[in-house]
Order: sequence, then structure tokens, then C-alpha cells
Amino acid sequence: MSGHSHFKSIKHAKGITDAKKGKVFSKISRLISIAAKEGGGNPETNAKLRLAIEQARAVNMPKDNVQKAIDRGSGKVAGEKLEQFVFEAYGPGKIAIIIEGITDNKNRALGEIKQILNQNNGKLAGEGSVKWMFERKGAVIASSEEFKKEDLELAAIEAGAEDIYWRDDLLDVYTKPEELEKVKKTLEEKGVKVESSSLDWIAKEMVGIAEKEKESCQKLFEALDENEAVQDIYSNLKI
Repeated sequence: MSGHSHFKSIKHAKGITDAKKGKVFSKISRLISIAAKEGGGNPETNAKLRLAIEQARAVNMPKDNVQKAIDRGSGKVAGEKLEQFVFEAYGPGKIAIIIEGITDNKNRALGEIKQILNQNNGKLAGEGSVKWMFERKGAVIASSEEFKKEDLELAAIEAGAEDIYWRDDLLDVYTKPEELEKVKKTLEEKGVKVESSSLDWIAKEMVGIAEKEKESCQKLFEALDENEAVQDIYSNLKI
């Protein structure tokens, strides 16, 4: 693995605008509800719910919103029936894309995403035709503000990282999915500032394309991210 090509406005939200807050809160609410539905409403015993709540905190989502989303997911109050989806696609330059989302109408979400792809030089791919190019990994994003880069790398390796990759002053730390929480906790105990942690699809090999096609990919990612049902977008685009 040689880097993390992952377009995301929720996990890495910094200085998020008021205009976008409503949409981001809505997406995280769905994430929390699905997690609570699958594993119960107690974050102490539901790791997926804990991760979703951490994302909510990262964008200063009000506690009332978080609790309402938990209550909807665990069936304490009525709410829309949500289901998760994973679509596979190709983008400009034939890059591989995995699109994860949550919706109350899968057929509508499929139609909208297909339209976005068609409008941005992309196309939907058959099930399994893209996913084999990726691996499911735990991903921790750590800040180097309190550490020298080499010290942070050593801390990550000692915590159990399988792979690491620098993006400016942020270190992507990859783990086995089942070790994500342990690695995150160990880094925090060492005094490392963890920006986010998540279970992601990481490309086995990254693909380089022309600059013009990269710009087209960015437009496609932004259009997909604007869709209310889309939660995560992963690709094998080399940054």
C-alpha cells in the first residue's frame, strides 16, 4: 500500500462552514443510527457506534442530535428505515472507486449515483469488479504537532501499525481491522493527537493519471460527496 486516496468531508472536517454543517450532521446521524441498530445503543459495547460518535464530536455535532440518532437506531423512537450500500465504479482515467452510503431508498440512491457518474466521465461497475483491488483496513490519522516525524513513526510501529504513510504533517496509520481500537488507544496513551479513526477500503496499488483527469476525478468526488446518501468514497487514485 502506498497511500490513502480517500475523499471525505466528514472524517477530516476542518473549519466546516455553516452551510455544510446540516448535511454533515445528517450523514453522521445516519451513521450513528445504523451502528446502534446493528450493535445496540451502548457505545461501551459497540465499537462501530463509538467510531460514529467520535466523528460527531470531531465536527461539534450537538449531543442532543447524537442521542436522537442513537434512539432512532435502537428503536426507542420512530424513524426512517435505513440500509447500507456499497457501489463499485470506474472514474476518469479508469480509476477504481468504492462508494459507501446509507439511504432510506436504495433504488433512488442507485439512480442518483449512476447519474453523477455518467455526468463526470465515470460509470457504475459490476459487483466484485473493483473491490478486489482494495483491502479492508483500520485507518488512524495522527498529527505530528507534538512529535518529530521519526518519533511519531516509531510510536505508530510500536503501537502495532502494519503500514504508515505521510501526507504533509499527518500520518496515516494502517492496522488490521480488529486491531484499530487497540492501536488508536496505544497512540493516545503515548500522547499522540489522533485526528480520526475509521475502517476504510485501502487500494492495494495506486494508479497515476494525467493532471487533467485528476481534476475531473476531484469534480466527480465532490459531486458524489454532495449526495445525501453517500458516506465514503475510496479510490486507487495516486495523489
